[in-house]
Amino acid sequence: MPSNPDTDPDPLAPLVLLPGVAEAVSRAREAVGRVHRHPANRLGWPATAAEANVRAARASAALDGGDSAVPSSGVVSDPVLAGALRVGEELGRLLPVWRRTPLQALARLHMLAAADVVPSSSADAELGRPRTAPGVAARLDLLSTLLVSSLASARVPAPVLVAVVHGELLALAPFTSGNGVVARAAARLTGIASGLDPRGLVVPEVGHLRRQSEYRSAAAGFAEGTESGLAQWLVHSCTAWETGAREAESIARAATP
Repeated sequence: MPSNPDTDPDPLAPLVLLPGVAEAVSRAREAVGRVHRHPANRLGWPATAAEANVRAARASAALDGGDSAVPSSGVVSDPVLAGALRVGEELGRLLPVWRRTPLQALARLHMLAAADVVPSSSADAELGRPRTAPGVAARLDLLSTLLVSSLASARVPAPVLVAVVHGELLALAPFTSGNGVVARAAARLTGIASGLDPRGLVVPEVGHLRRQSEYRSAAAGFAEGTESGLAQWLVHSCTAWETGAREAESIARAATP
């Protein structure tokens, strides 16, 4: 009998039942909703979204050992920060691609993130090209299929889908470098595409940075795949979105005349 996408259970649905996850999802959604209702974000959201993108890039770079400050000259020499900023600038253009062909978008994200990190002698072989290690291609294909299906059906809570995309890319480390920046950018894209944060106002990267130790231990728990590990990562991710929402509110307040 053929499957019915309207009635078949979503493979991510059981994650919502893990301890603390449903409550964390609710808190994250409410926090993000408050940001979008802020008066400064009703008409002036392009400016606040642009500032959020820069802060996201700085925090993401710092998580991977890069600089977190953009020089006053505007000339960025740190390769990790430069890559994170390039990624942030491209997200809007990549959004339609992310919805349809995520693997193509991931390749582009890696090319932008690692352009100054990968040696020029191996750039053609590495930039935008997943590792050839066993299982990498299959897991990327599975993630792509799951993402496209989940975005189309909208049956799984958006904060859960965001966390799964983020956690899976961290665990898989599909490229030879730049995986952290790519994973966090993919999570950001998923937040926008899923409707959790449609204007890209929230800065969850700041939430991860402020809890770096927890971020890394929770990501390791997700990679192990135990129920407790999965729950820890999902709750951490939702909490980071709450923190990122508070960061977004500070941006909105600063933009209010």
